[in-house]
Formats: sequence, C-alpha cells, structure tokens
Amino acid sequence: MTMTPAELLPTPDLLARMEAVAVELATIGGREIMATLGSLMAVQYKGDDDAIALMRDPVSEVDGRVEAMIRNQLAQHFPDHGIIGEEMAIHPGLDNDFVWAVDPIDGTSNFINGFPLFASSVGVLYRGVPVVGALWCSTTHLLTPGVYHCGGSGGLRFDGAQMSRMPNPAVRKRLAGDPHGQSDAGPWDGRKTGSAAIECAFVAAGLLQVARFAAPNIWDVAGGTALARASGACVFQEEDGNWVPFNSFGGQLAQMARWRRPLILGKPEDAVRMTDIQRADAQDQSQQI
Repeated sequence: MTMTPAELLPTPDLLARMEAVAVELATIGGREIMATLGSLMAVQYKGDDDAIALMRDPVSEVDGRVEAMIRNQLAQHFPDHGIIGEEMAIHPGLDNDFVWAVDPIDGTSNFINGFPLFASSVGVLYRGVPVVGALWCSTTHLLTPGVYHCGGSGGLRFDGAQMSRMPNPAVRKRLAGDPHGQSDAGPWDGRKTGSAAIECAFVAAGLLQVARFAAPNIWDVAGGTALARASGACVFQEEDGNWVPFNSFGGQLAQMARWRRPLILGKPEDAVRMTDIQRADAQDQSQQI
C-alpha cells in the first residue's frame, strides 16, 4: 500500500513524544552544566595550527560528556533516528527522515570563562525541516535557568507552560541580536551574547525583536529555528547574496551536517526590515571595493 504525503508526516502524538524527549535531553545538558560551573575543567581548542585560529573554538570536557549522555538517552527512545552533534561523529540512523541536531553547550567560550550566557540545545528535523526544539538556557525571561520548547500542539512553551510575551509599548527602541554587537543595527539596539542558541530562544520569547547570524552550524540553530517558528517568527536564509524564506537544512544527512548559511529570525516585519538593511550594507560594501 502506497502512503500519501500527508500520511508520511509526523503525527501530533509523535511530535509531542519527541518534544518530551528533547526537553529531557536539554535538561540533562543543563543539569551537567550547572553541576560543573565554576570548577576547574580540562579545555582544548579545535582548529588548525594557526595560533589565533586555535583560540577561537574552545571545547571543554563537559561538552563531550554531555553529548555522550544525550546520545545514550536518545538511543533508548529513538534508536533508528540520525544524530548530528558538535563534538561527535554523525550517527546515520535507519530512519534518517528524523535527525536530531545536538549542541551540548552552545556558548562554550562563555561557559569556560564563567560568563552566564550559554545553552544546551536539542532540535529535531523531519526531512531537514525543524519540527521540535528544546533549549535549556542559563538565564531566561524569568531570570532563572529553564527550557524553552515546542513540537506538539500549543506553540512555544517554557518549562511546560504555554508562553506568549507582549512587548511593552512604552519601549521605543528594542533589541536585536547582531554578530558584531553594533548599537546602530537599524532601528534596534544591537546585542551580541556569544550564543546563537540563546539568541534564537530570546527571539522566540520576545526578548530580542530580531537576530542575525553570520554563519551558524546546524547544531547552533536547529532547535532555535523550531522555537522561533513556533512563536510566530519568520526565518530567512541567505542564498547567492539574496535573503529568501528558510525552508529546510537539506535533504541528506551529510548535507545537513555541512550546512552553514547566514540566518535572520524575527517577527515578519522586523525580519524583512533586517534583510533590507543587510542588502543595503552589502551594496554599500560592493561599491566601496
């Protein structure tokens, strides 16, 4: 019997089950991070032999340990699903329609320096499309750690409770996540947190009006793009110098693992405005060359 496209889509019950597991995994990450914060830990640096490059991409012993724990737990729930993680090799599942993208600690440089902005991110992709997200964040709109999540029915949630935030109309200039932290990032005040996952969650939660990412990895933003879309935000990606609506991270596992594209997340009007600003900046730079 041939299944129709509608029958191939993940059911609400399956999405809800995967959301619950994603929350469990992100919480494991957060618990390990909290238990280790402030202690002496082994730190290494990825990269080539260039001294400057070697200082750009730190990894702590906690990163690897958390990812291993997450993968072990995930194997108990969905052993056939594929896994892409920052610290360990791709796990090709028997059912690669579903791929989990895991970043055990996003904002590692912040973490190893005790700067309290970092996250443990879990995203689920269905044929490359983000459908489930769970991000444990070291701080949130309540000024406490917690998990933003989505996947089943009900949109964006925080620690199990439905979430929606209305901006204060008295605030005339709101905040934007900007790769360079520019204070004049269009009509917003620019901020750079050092964690793409945190900024995705903050867009979804309404703490940031919009955010732009220069060249994120899939594990940085897979869970966050799911959160943003669940909150009603738009996602754009840059292709050949043009900003177009984001649809997926690709169809093949290896293609997803290599994905690195500039992204913009935000409410529709703000995301469009940010794309216009980036186009204008690119044109100005090309004219100066």
